[in-house]
Amino acid sequence: MDASFQKINGETGIQESMYLEELSNKAQVVSCIFSLKEEVGALAKTLRLFEEKGINLTHIESRPSRLNKEDYEFFINVDATCSKELDEVIASLKTQISGHVHELSRNKAKDTVPWFPRDIQDLDRFANQILSYGSELDSDHPGFTDPVYRVRRKEFADIAYNYRHGQVIPKVEYTKEEKATWGTVFRELKTLYPTHACREHNHVFPLLEKYCGYREDNIPQLEDISRFLQSCTGFRLRPVAGLLSSRDFLAGLAFRVFHSTQYIRHSSKPMYTPEPDICHELLGHVPLFADPRFAQFSQEIGLASLGAPDEYIEKLATVYWFTVEFGLCKQGSEIKAYGAGLLSSFGELQYCLTNKPEIQPFEPEKTALQTYPITEFQPIYFVAESFEGAKEKVRKFAATIPRPFSVRYNPYTHSIEVLDSMQQLKNLADSISGEMGILANALKKME
Repeated sequence: MDASFQKINGETGIQESMYLEELSNKAQVVSCIFSLKEEVGALAKTLRLFEEKGINLTHIESRPSRLNKEDYEFFINVDATCSKELDEVIASLKTQISGHVHELSRNKAKDTVPWFPRDIQDLDRFANQILSYGSELDSDHPGFTDPVYRVRRKEFADIAYNYRHGQVIPKVEYTKEEKATWGTVFRELKTLYPTHACREHNHVFPLLEKYCGYREDNIPQLEDISRFLQSCTGFRLRPVAGLLSSRDFLAGLAFRVFHSTQYIRHSSKPMYTPEPDICHELLGHVPLFADPRFAQFSQEIGLASLGAPDEYIEKLATVYWFTVEFGLCKQGSEIKAYGAGLLSSFGELQYCLTNKPEIQPFEPEKTALQTYPITEFQPIYFVAESFEGAKEKVRKFAATIPRPFSVRYNPYTHSIEVLDSMQQLKNLADSISGEMGILANALKKME
């Protein structure tokens, strides 16, 4: 089970019910949220639907809606033995009320929407639910027998564990040995970028050198890079202690948040790492997140993951693997690398552009089913015609994901809007109408 699923009935809440200090810890409880217009008799009418079906409400709380000032939101717990009857009530609610209805419990096997963050602060709720590594290392890790390196890894893990959204990312004083390891990787990769990396990467890299301290003798700070990215595309970095689940990691991308490690690989093998480290994050990922088209493409994958069933999370994670991590793209008559796994690997960056691997066009439906190795060079790479084209293909693929709503990121509130009611669609239409008006006015002035 996905790590983000584990506490739906424990202490972990969700954005739609952040006024709750604690959800019910009873295993046999189903939770729902619905919204109602603030009018006389609205709640009584709704509760009558539950009464008519013999459903016992074990908990109910309310608050003003964050999505619509005219609505109130109600959080309820009901006995899970009434699951069938609850399906009928939810169906009635969706047809009889003007607001939205969401079932939150993940214990039901059918028609259940997995929890997902609705506000950027919700990322605090799972950022420390790492699957592996962090301060603990596997026995085959190059630093496993190095007590100094293990202590150092714990220092990095503590920074990530204590970080909360909105805080300044703590500055790290890297050691001479760590800087030397970074310098080796930086120097070797920089020789390949002009001939092997995509033009977007090569356009941004000098800017990172100028504004973010990218140098052979200096490891840049996440806070400086995060501020730079926010000024370019709205993306930001967040420290993480190790590997997140696919669901949690992709959810971060939906908010234009990239969970980045701060630790560096062991000095005994500067050209190898069994896990993502700061060389991989800053040399591979960061430059492309400063490109508007790539940033939007990455966010589309994240948005598609919100509320998606487990089997589609696996497919989206595979699409992410063959694009953001190991993607190739056409630029003129040449093929260039844009995947972070390639741009941070001296050996694979050279290998991927030879005639040894198999090259296929990027088609999300097919790419999502492709198996891949983790500990060796990829035998197959997928080539995108452009970031814009890849984004549109991901959008079409996302439309096939079975979830009862669409989502939209609101960059002003850093929140996810669930488009499952007429009011939400009206708000979206008004927003689009306003943007179209600006476009029409601009076009008129250019005539």
